[in-house]
Amino acid sequence: MRTGRLLVLAAVAASLATAFGAPNGASAEDWPNRPVRVIIPISPGSAADIVPRIVFEEVTHQIGQPVVIENRPGAGGTIGARAVAQSDADGYTLLAISSAHTIAPAAFANLGYDPAKDFIAVAPLGNLPNVLVIAPSKGIRNVKQLVAAGKEKPIMFGSIGANSPIHLSMERFRLAAGFQVQAIPFKGAPEALTETMTGRIDVYYAPISSALSFIQNGKLIPLVVSSRQRSAALPDVPTSLEAGYPNSDYNFWIGVFAPAKTPRAIVDKLNAAIVTALKSSTVQDKFAKIGVQPMTMSTKEFDAFIRQDFITNATLAKAAGLTPQKE
Repeated sequence: MRTGRLLVLAAVAASLATAFGAPNGASAEDWPNRPVRVIIPISPGSAADIVPRIVFEEVTHQIGQPVVIENRPGAGGTIGARAVAQSDADGYTLLAISSAHTIAPAAFANLGYDPAKDFIAVAPLGNLPNVLVIAPSKGIRNVKQLVAAGKEKPIMFGSIGANSPIHLSMERFRLAAGFQVQAIPFKGAPEALTETMTGRIDVYYAPISSALSFIQNGKLIPLVVSSRQRSAALPDVPTSLEAGYPNSDYNFWIGVFAPAKTPRAIVDKLNAAIVTALKSSTVQDKFAKIGVQPMTMSTKEFDAFIRQDFITNATLAKAAGLTPQKE
């Protein structure tokens, strides 16, 4: 009788462990057994939208299930991020976001979620140098002329949200170069690029992937790129460091996150699928055409990278005198 009771208790305990060991019944063994949703918290057509679409088209082949992309733009990426933070931690809802993720604590006063604690870092996708562009009609042909003009009166620059990566790219550059700026907000890169081409705003620090075609057809003039090294997509365009402005470079990346309690085994599977996709010739060829450098890291490496980026962006926001905004 005692032995039978112990067996029953052991079975109940095993059942409870199975039920509660993985949030919402998530199991690494059978993941994925249905489509995976990826929320991109920015407008279609921007770099932070294009890059995840390229990668997850290949990830679909790796995991054997469809990946459904959902754009949910607004409030500097925080609307979509909040939705993922509040989703089931089962590996079926992911967030693909840019450096805006690590800027959010310094950018907004009432996020409704904690970017550092409510997510687990899955994998980076790519590093995208920004390129500072201006319309030919402005009559400015190099960055020295722009800086000189900005010392006379503020330069109007396109920003896709308060304290966004685009915003901070420009703030970092103007702090290094010592000129005046005025941010003009837009919902996304397409709108900001259009307004720059028409000359209604002065410049836009655009991801190369978004601006490249307009540069190639002469509608925009590239002045500098924000990365430490020149971009293979724009080999003749100097970096802002080469142009003579120390501490003006800015790292713009795109990566994938999951709700914090997602089982580690599922996160590791996701990381492996993404790394495999990034190494494929299909993804690498598409990245090369839009000036994106693949980033491959383990989950541990990406987590350390993200933690440092929170510190870097908080320091920059403070130096630029930016304060958290209400959504």
